[in-house]
Amino acid sequence: MGTGFAICFGGGMEAQRRIPLPIGCTGTIAKSGFMMKQDRMVMDIGKPRDAKLKRLARWWLVLAGVVFGVMLAAAQTDEPEVDEQSEPNAPAQGPTGEGSAREEAAADTSASADDSPYAQLEIFTESLLHIKKRYVDEKTYKEIIYGALHGMLEKLDQHSAFLEREEYSELQDDTAGKFSGIGIHIGIKNGVLTIIAPIEDTPGFRAGLQSGDAIVEIDGQKTAGITLREAVKRMRGPKGTRVTLTIRRQDEEMARKVEIIRDDIVVPSVKGARIIADGVGYVRVTQFTEPTAEHLRQAITNLLTQKMEALVLDLRSNPGGLLKSAIEVAQLFLRKDDLIVTTRGRKGVTEEVQTRAGGQWHFVDFPMVVLVNGGSASASEIVAGALRDNRRAILLGTTTFGKGSVQSLIPLSSDQKSALRLTVARYYTPNGRQIHEKGIDPDIPVYVTPEEWRKVQIRRAHLENPEIFSEEEKKQYAEVVDRQLQRAVDLLQALKIFR
Repeated sequence: MGTGFAICFGGGMEAQRRIPLPIGCTGTIAKSGFMMKQDRMVMDIGKPRDAKLKRLARWWLVLAGVVFGVMLAAAQTDEPEVDEQSEPNAPAQGPTGEGSAREEAAADTSASADDSPYAQLEIFTESLLHIKKRYVDEKTYKEIIYGALHGMLEKLDQHSAFLEREEYSELQDDTAGKFSGIGIHIGIKNGVLTIIAPIEDTPGFRAGLQSGDAIVEIDGQKTAGITLREAVKRMRGPKGTRVTLTIRRQDEEMARKVEIIRDDIVVPSVKGARIIADGVGYVRVTQFTEPTAEHLRQAITNLLTQKMEALVLDLRSNPGGLLKSAIEVAQLFLRKDDLIVTTRGRKGVTEEVQTRAGGQWHFVDFPMVVLVNGGSASASEIVAGALRDNRRAILLGTTTFGKGSVQSLIPLSSDQKSALRLTVARYYTPNGRQIHEKGIDPDIPVYVTPEEWRKVQIRRAHLENPEIFSEEEKKQYAEVVDRQLQRAVDLLQALKIFR
């Protein structure tokens, strides 16, 4: 970002002087207030008796710069660099974090004495020095401070995190639609590590993992209290290596162990575009990545040349992706300026932002049914909610997952290989419905059992990728019927009659 941080520890502003901060920016520190605070800190941790302790005492200045830089960065940043859902890339009208150092200072004056940043920094600094000096294994300052940052972000909620170089790189690979692992999307639901959806044609899918499966162990280590960051780290690994998951399936008493061999994961986001009945087209979006909207536009255009008069948009087991991509997909089916989604953050910090349909392409002349289920999450819920509330499509299936919070991906100027993933707002549908932890109920509920859904997914894979399955495999599932899809087709054909 290259942002400068204004840091004032007290005292008159007329007595200021500039000093370089260790985070590569310039800080303004009130001289008299700073010196008073520094002397107090040295007294609190004891008089230095040798050069080593003197150097440790001077870390107060380093830590003060780092921590206050983090505290004030949001107040001086006009908007998040990137918005995720899980997911990085903000819409043009995306949530902004406006404010100023003056507003931050004013807020601090209303805080209780127990919440004074000075008092908390003293605790932090003293703890850090004790760890550095006394912990049984020697640790670098970087290891200690990065550990503190991980704890700080994870304590906020299950979606916020401090991303070090490797995790940041992996997240960028995810949004590009390629990575290495077992091919499942996970989340924390009711405090339990849960599979949101397996990705088709991946090791996890072929191993029989299903939406809603609870992961209770990874390679024999229990997952109780695990963070998403740690869970992903344990399950990912080089191609060809093995990982064993212990899962507990809904309506089953006994847990089961599943051994999976990791592989490279490449995920096409638009699949199965075809005419499935007289005038009824079908297309499936598996996740929302950077090229999804353009690939979907091409698929719809091709279906229209085949005289498509109605469309089934399948978002079942789509775990989400980029907010920007969800907006671009939704606006393909809405009229210009139709409301897509509202984001609401903390009052006085993040403005309420309404995102409306733009773009050049608007397919609005045919009826639609959108298929959803418990594996439809985040960006999928934004699209489904927008099309339903604008009376553009009928939702059919089961209640969606309920992941409706906005994460901003904020690259750190002091370490360009690291970033913060921070929850800054929540999504609301055009009619004001909250998505987070509630999900979206379909207009027409059609329930299928987990086993029935598993067979539907296998049959669907046979239809979309016939060349990679044997005739014997395809024959085994040839009679499987997708009842949700069939109900959608019947509904659209009825609507065609009455148009």
